[in-house]
Amino acid sequence: MPDTTRQAGSSALYRAVWRWHFIAGLLILPFVFIIALTGGIYLFKDEINNAAYRDLRIVAPADTAPLAASQITANALAAHPGVLKAYQPAPTADRAAEVNILGEDGLKNSIFVNPYTGDVLGSLWDAGASGTPAMYVVRKLHSLEYVGWVGNRIIEAVAGWMVLLTATGIYLWWPRGKKLGTATIKATKGRPWWRDLHAVTGIYSAAFIVFLAMTGLPWSSVWGGYFYDSAYALGLGMPDGYWSKTPQSTVLTAEALDRTPWIMEQQPMPISGATSGVPAGLDQIVATVEGLGIAPGYAVNMPSGEAGVFSASVYPDDITQERVIHLDQYTGDVLYDAGLGDLGALGWAAEWGVSIHMGQAWGLANQIVLLLVCVAMMVMSVAAGVMWWKRRPAGALGTPQIPTDWRIPRTVLLIAVAAGIFFPLVGLTLIVLAAVECVIYLTEPRRARAS
Repeated sequence: MPDTTRQAGSSALYRAVWRWHFIAGLLILPFVFIIALTGGIYLFKDEINNAAYRDLRIVAPADTAPLAASQITANALAAHPGVLKAYQPAPTADRAAEVNILGEDGLKNSIFVNPYTGDVLGSLWDAGASGTPAMYVVRKLHSLEYVGWVGNRIIEAVAGWMVLLTATGIYLWWPRGKKLGTATIKATKGRPWWRDLHAVTGIYSAAFIVFLAMTGLPWSSVWGGYFYDSAYALGLGMPDGYWSKTPQSTVLTAEALDRTPWIMEQQPMPISGATSGVPAGLDQIVATVEGLGIAPGYAVNMPSGEAGVFSASVYPDDITQERVIHLDQYTGDVLYDAGLGDLGALGWAAEWGVSIHMGQAWGLANQIVLLLVCVAMMVMSVAAGVMWWKRRPAGALGTPQIPTDWRIPRTVLLIAVAAGIFFPLVGLTLIVLAAVECVIYLTEPRRARAS
C-alpha cells in the first residue's frame, strides 16, 4: 500500500474516532458528572452520616457491658410500637445500636438506642445500607434509580461508554511522531488550555476510570445479569451445595437483607425445618453468630413468616470478613454460613471490586484515591463542555466532519459489533449512531448536487 494511501486511511480513521469520541462524550457528559459527584460523596458515607446524625449514632463509651439484644429491642418497641424487623448491635464502643421497626403506619424506621443505658435516642426513616436518608438520596442519584429501570439502563450504557471513551481518548492522545500526547498542560489560555486539561487529566486517571466503570457494572441489569448468570453457569459464583443443602423459599436474598455479598443477591432464602413452634430468642441468635466469629457491624434480620429464618449478615470495610449466616427460627441451628473464601473465582473478584469501588477495602487511602478520580472525571466533563462551547459555530453543534472514506465506517461498524458483544447497551447505541451516520453520509452528496 502506498504511503499516501496508508496516511489517508490513518487520517480518516483518526477523524472517525474523533467524531464518535466527540458525539458520545457530549451525550454522556452530564451523566458522568452526576456519577462522579455523587460517587465522591458516597465514598465518605459513614463519616458524613456520623457527623450529620451525631446525636443519634454516637454515644459515650462505658465500662459496662452493653445490654442484651432483647432489652434494647424491647425499649425501641416501647417507644415506637410496631413489628421488629432487624437488629444491629453497636459496631464500635462509641456507636448506638439500631433497631428496625415496621411501624403501625406501614413505614419502616431505624430506632437508635444507647446500648449501655437503653435510652432511645431517636429515629430516622430506614435507609438500608445507605445508613441515613441523606445518603439514600445520594445513592439513588448515583444509580439514577429515581427514574426506574430506564435510569439503570442509562447508567449501564454510560459505564460502558466510559470504557470506550477512555480507549478512544488514548488513541487520539497518542503522539504518532507529532507534538501531541502532552503529559503536561502546555497551553496558557483559551481552548488549547481546556484541551490540554482534558487530555492530561484523562491520561493520568484512565486506568482508574476504567476500573470504576467495570466494577460498577455488576449492579447493572443487562451486563450485570449476564455476568451473574455466567458466573454460576461456569461454577465460579457460589460453590455447588450451598443452596441445595436446605429447602428454599421463593424470596431472593437481596429482597430480604440490606447487607449481603453481591454474588448472593439473586439466590433464594432458605426456610426453617419446621413450620410452627416456639421461635428461638434473639439473644440466643446473637450469641450463636458472635460465637461463630461474625465481624462487628452485622445485622440480624427477623424471620419472615412461619417458615422464615434468622439471617445475620455483614459487609465490613475488611471484605475478607464479609459473611452471611442463616439460622432456623425455631431451633437456632445454622442452615447456611458463607464468607468471601467460600465464593468462586468470579464471585470473589466481584466482591473485591465492589469493595474497592465503594472505598472500603484500604480505608482512607482507598477513599482519597477514588475521590481524586471522581474530581478528575468532573474536571474532564467541564473541560469537554467548555471545549465544545468554544469551538462550535453559531447555531450549530460543531461536530467533526464525517470521513469520506467508506472503509472507515466499516471498520467502526466492526468495533460496534465487538463492543455490542461485551457491552450490549453500548453496542445498541453504537449501531444507532452508525445508522444515523450512514443516512447523513448518503444524503449529504444529494444536497450538494441539488445546490
